[in-house]
Amino acid sequence: MKVRKAVIPAAGLGTRMLPATKTVPKEMLPMVDKPVIQYIIEEAVASGIEDILIVTNRAKSAMDDYFDYYPELETRLNQAGKDKELAEVRGAADLANIFYVRQKETKGLGHAIGRARRFVGGEPFAVLLGDDIMRAKKPVTLQLVEAAEKYGASAVGVQRVATEAISRYSSVKIAPLEERVFSVSDMNEKPSPEQMFSNYAILGRYVLTPDIFDILERVKPGYGGEIQLTDGLRELCQNSRMVAVDFEGRRYDTGNLNGFLEATIDFALDHPAAGPWLRGFLKEKAAQL
Repeated sequence: MKVRKAVIPAAGLGTRMLPATKTVPKEMLPMVDKPVIQYIIEEAVASGIEDILIVTNRAKSAMDDYFDYYPELETRLNQAGKDKELAEVRGAADLANIFYVRQKETKGLGHAIGRARRFVGGEPFAVLLGDDIMRAKKPVTLQLVEAAEKYGASAVGVQRVATEAISRYSSVKIAPLEERVFSVSDMNEKPSPEQMFSNYAILGRYVLTPDIFDILERVKPGYGGEIQLTDGLRELCQNSRMVAVDFEGRRYDTGNLNGFLEATIDFALDHPAAGPWLRGFLKEKAAQL
């Protein structure tokens, strides 16, 4: 079981980040010196992914442009001797084989994943949500890929969340297999504390088998009147093997302002050029509070 393809759903309207996302896709908002989606693609590439499909909508053409060559800009940078900037611009375009398909109707995450069927074919594939950034020593997607390949199973990335927060996520019913890896027998979408299976919630990373596509085609609209991926995953885990990986690392939900700012500050502190300056700036500001 070799995972070499990934799907990034990025067709959402970004309403939690308005008004900035009225004309700029939320995935293209700059975080330090790169757009959000570049961090996600870099994680996929570092996990051994070769081909990436981004599911977009009619307002997301900026992503296609960003991961393309820009001969006029590259010529100008070359003539100006700006080799570092040239390498960064060209490097973004050369990260991976990137393809695009549109989700022509807003029918939910499950519907968006279903749009990848022709791209995926008969192979297992990773899913990385377009506004979830991970910060980890070992790429989170790679942690899932290794578990999926070891057990010949689908895999979902999970972490423990507070009981009062579980209604924002999908809760999984699990049994331990080894340290940080569990078998999954059931799950539910945005449960109340009384309905939850556990405090382990699915957080933005998956490795799935192509069996999911037939399931998604017959899934009826669920929470919010949309085709929910969780409903498809529930049937998948009941009909075939699925594991949950309590991944090591921190997740940032950059689709909301607080998560976006947290990620920006943490990644900026690690940035070789901006980090030292930012530490001094934050100390100065903290002293004024």
